[in-house]
Amino acid sequence: MFNHILNNKYLMLIVRVVLGFVFVYAAVTKISDPEGFSQAIYNYKLLPLFLVNIFAIILPWIELSTGVLLIFGISVKENSAIISGLLVVFILAVLISLFRSLDINCGCFGTLNGSKVGLRKILENIGLLVLGFILIKFDSNFFSLLNKIKN
Repeated sequence: MFNHILNNKYLMLIVRVVLGFVFVYAAVTKISDPEGFSQAIYNYKLLPLFLVNIFAIILPWIELSTGVLLIFGISVKENSAIISGLLVVFILAVLISLFRSLDINCGCFGTLNGSKVGLRKILENIGLLVLGFILIKFDSNFFSLLNKIKN
């Protein structure tokens, strides 16, 4: 029964668009404030200093491109896998920060909302990760830009 529900093309379209928009929104807020996002990455104290700015520049563009491609239904499984991989890294970074008792902004949506690392962020990211896994398993090509081009 659960598989039957998740095979619903309308539900998969909603999951695809929601996950895509979350990543597009997160990317745009980071791209609009690269210095603030770089500081947020630095505050985790997980990367060597020379990689912080590189990550601050590249990561939002990966999020933006995968999010846009998801919204338009292009390479859904592949982009969901990329997003899921990013979410695993984000979850681990927040977990490590919690264990190290760091009181920092998560940087999840740039410096816009100022959310702190914590259990809530982990649960939010796990929820998004579940959506990513669902798309990897069930795909979603309904209302896809590629379908429109082929027809």
